[in-house]
Amino acid sequence: MFSVDVANIDESVLPGEPASQYVLRLAAQKAQAVLPRSRIEHIIVGSDTSVVIDDEILGKPADAAEAHAMLTRLRGRSHQVYTGIAVLRAQDNALLTDLCITDVPMRNYNDQEIEAYIQTGDPLDKAGAYGIQNPDFQPVINMQGCYASVMGLPLCHLTLLLHQMGVKPRADVARNCQTKLHYACPIFRSILRLRNEQK
Repeated sequence: MFSVDVANIDESVLPGEPASQYVLRLAAQKAQAVLPRSRIEHIIVGSDTSVVIDDEILGKPADAAEAHAMLTRLRGRSHQVYTGIAVLRAQDNALLTDLCITDVPMRNYNDQEIEAYIQTGDPLDKAGAYGIQNPDFQPVINMQGCYASVMGLPLCHLTLLLHQMGVKPRADVARNCQTKLHYACPIFRSILRLRNEQK
């Protein structure tokens, strides 16, 4: 059983902070922000996801014009999605973090598709102004990495961290993730192999 607790933290990027450090810092801060509201037996999971292109972090667009600019910039190109995960054990404040970086190739959608997508309102609360899972816009082609990471939570990476905390999943996380997302993940075996090497 789990519950969702929103962590209201300052998500500003620090001067000179690379995307990898940024998402790991925010993931840890989110977990630590909800710790005072947690019970001793809780395991807290924090995560943060950023879209990165040309070494620039793209946050959530402020308005439709900024969403249009972001989607135009991403069109027909590959970029990276950085997702940081933090697992915090309330009992002893033990903290583990992990980083997942996924290459994301965008299709060459046209201006009319951009406008129609913006009209749905979906881009305005998404980093980089898109949701990979949007059934109508479908911005991504030939994905070869962690689909769940681009949605915001790489489940195999989370499984590894929980395993290190002594928490074992009651289900086949990798299979359930692929079934739910309708995506044959090409990398889950290599990620989960680390779990066996850590035993």
